[in-house]
Amino acid sequence: MHHKETVYQIIKHIETIDSNFAINNESLEKEIEKSDDHQSTAIKILSIIGGILASFAFLGFLFLTGIYDSDYGLLFFGILSIVGSIVINKLFEKTIMDTLSVSAYIIGFILLGLAFAKMDFSTNIICILMIILALVSLLITQNYVVSFIAILIINGAILVLIAENEIYQSLQIYTSVLALIITYFYTKEAAIITKNKSWNRLYSPARIAFTFAFLVGLSILTYKNFTPISVAHVWISSIFIIAAILYVISLILKKLLITNTTHKWLIYVGSTISLGLTALSPAISGAILIILLSFLVNYKSTLIIGIIAFIVFISQFYYDLNFTLLTKSILLLSSGVLFLVFYFFTHKKLSSNEKI
Repeated sequence: MHHKETVYQIIKHIETIDSNFAINNESLEKEIEKSDDHQSTAIKILSIIGGILASFAFLGFLFLTGIYDSDYGLLFFGILSIVGSIVINKLFEKTIMDTLSVSAYIIGFILLGLAFAKMDFSTNIICILMIILALVSLLITQNYVVSFIAILIINGAILVLIAENEIYQSLQIYTSVLALIITYFYTKEAAIITKNKSWNRLYSPARIAFTFAFLVGLSILTYKNFTPISVAHVWISSIFIIAAILYVISLILKKLLITNTTHKWLIYVGSTISLGLTALSPAISGAILIILLSFLVNYKSTLIIGIIAFIVFISQFYYDLNFTLLTKSILLLSSGVLFLVFYFFTHKKLSSNEKI
């Protein structure tokens, strides 16, 4: 009986060692995979740049051959390039093939756009066709770079439709919807990436692409030379952006375990007043939204983008104001107070957690 117990204990000990080894091995694999993801992200950015440069070089070669004179030739090579890009993504999983795929994808859309223009299609029809083609490519392949470009094409086509039909007030709806979309993407990351494999692969490029599209929309909405929208009317989009900011602040306070009711109300009231002063420049509140979302989920790349956008937008807003220097200084001072208050509570809470 004693020998049986000894053998049983040895077997249990071996099983425990094997289990611990499996756990450690799994953790090591996850760390390696995470490291590879970070490395591949940089390579993907270079692939996008390389793909764009290669596309222009190849387009120059095509135009030298005289293909620009044939609308059907443009249409044929455009479709062939897009299909070729999708086939490459389906057959090859290596990141190095992204440059070739991106080149073919961009060339395809440019050639199709030129073909449709030579066929005397209206701008509205061309934009709608571009949106449909980009959506179809998204459904077929979830490659990081192609998905990123496809979403930018869709947003670009929407902006062209707005400009072509001179419905500039819809820019406020456009930016408001994008504010809600990026808020959902950043705050519901876990739910999105665990939905299925396709959503998991689309999440990262979609998040970055929608962030860029949001900043472009804010730029067009803010700068007077781009659109004839009256400054007095842009506050409509500010309402949705400010509401999204307050929602994100509530999540940040929860994450930092700030439960004191007085502190929370001070932050909410101070944020609302400070953001309300920038209602005539939704670009400022939009940049703040990106900064807070990036801080919430700890994305350093978009955090840097948000900070740069905030500096640019607030500088533009400062010089565009038809106020006295004193009034401008008060507006800037209120924004500074908002960030100092936010820094005080976050720094205090983070310091207390480190002591624990």
